[in-house]
Amino acid sequence: MDALTRERTLIGAEDNAALDLEPAQRPTKDEAMAAVRTLLAWAGDNPDREGLLDTPERVVEAYGEWFAGYHGDPAKELSRTFEDVQGYDDMVMLRGIDVQSHCEHHMAPFLGKAWVAYMPTGKVVGLSKLARLVEIYAKRLQTQETMTMQIADAIEDHLSAAGVAVLIDAEHQCMSTRGVKHHDVSTITTQFRGVFKTDKVLQQRFMDLVKK
Repeated sequence: MDALTRERTLIGAEDNAALDLEPAQRPTKDEAMAAVRTLLAWAGDNPDREGLLDTPERVVEAYGEWFAGYHGDPAKELSRTFEDVQGYDDMVMLRGIDVQSHCEHHMAPFLGKAWVAYMPTGKVVGLSKLARLVEIYAKRLQTQETMTMQIADAIEDHLSAAGVAVLIDAEHQCMSTRGVKHHDVSTITTQFRGVFKTDKVLQQRFMDLVKK
């Protein structure tokens, strides 16, 4: 069970359990394309005009890429570790991982960067797996706060790390292209676990490396 299914179901928050809701059955590709045609008509255009004839299929294919994280398995990505690290016991950090996600409230993109660090306890994971972990959670309908926690939870749970630090800095297009329409406003979320939470010097080292 990954951090998403532990903290909330695929269709919402914990209160869904109280409502006894089941995950929605996935529609067919044709049904999804029909839904896109409906949205095109609702927007005020004609789905049958030449420029829009192939749009439903393109949108469905794009959704397959944008939301591929629902089919990813964080536990699997973090399952292969290496213990031959010659006693290395300091911070392992990836800086500037691309974040391309969509907010669950408006389905608008939010784009930014993630910084992820952990303190190993005798084993490390391949660096690409940390980037892949971020990608799995990003390619779902998300809130930035939830995603930050999910990444930290997964590393803490599957690597038995002595500490985990996660920072995400992203700009939300649901805020910049609609509503208040404020541009160049970024949102920063953080999670500190274990020694990164208790050791303020270590936490500051992480933040200094983020700003470097």
